[in-house]
Amino acid sequence: MTAKQYEKISAPFRSESRTKALKFTNKLLTAIGFAAYPLLLIHLFMSAQDKLAAAVIVPASGFILLTVVRRKINRPRPYVTLDIQPIIHKEKKGNSMPSRHVFSMTMIAAAWFIVSPAVCSVLMIFSVVLAAIRVVGGIHYPSDVVAGAICAVVWAAAGFAVLL
Repeated sequence: MTAKQYEKISAPFRSESRTKALKFTNKLLTAIGFAAYPLLLIHLFMSAQDKLAAAVIVPASGFILLTVVRRKINRPRPYVTLDIQPIIHKEKKGNSMPSRHVFSMTMIAAAWFIVSPAVCSVLMIFSVVLAAIRVVGGIHYPSDVVAGAICAVVWAAAGFAVLL
């Protein structure tokens, strides 16, 4: 992505009201993911304890591994390398690849699949929207969010296949 491409995709969100809406939606979707995971664990504890360990081990191990890999890659953020004015401001200079927000939302969605494919589907849609927001917001490259989603799907598929 170039600075010119970023300016083109972010232009529709540069008005004050749309910028606020984009930032609000980013926080809302992050909060939904943050709430959805403990709700899943509570549900499993109450109704399907045989799946509870997998629902803890798979996401936690994936998150830890992704964090280690991300630190090794330490890709600079678009607002650093492209010299752009991002809509969503962050202080971090690196750790852009892969997106941990998108990984987490996608992993939480995948974990919900073991209980409710319908909830999984809704959360996957939220993950796609979150990925788009992170790119439009200027804090991730498209490849960062795609890598985060792919890592979550692959880790979830492999982990749940082994543990369930």
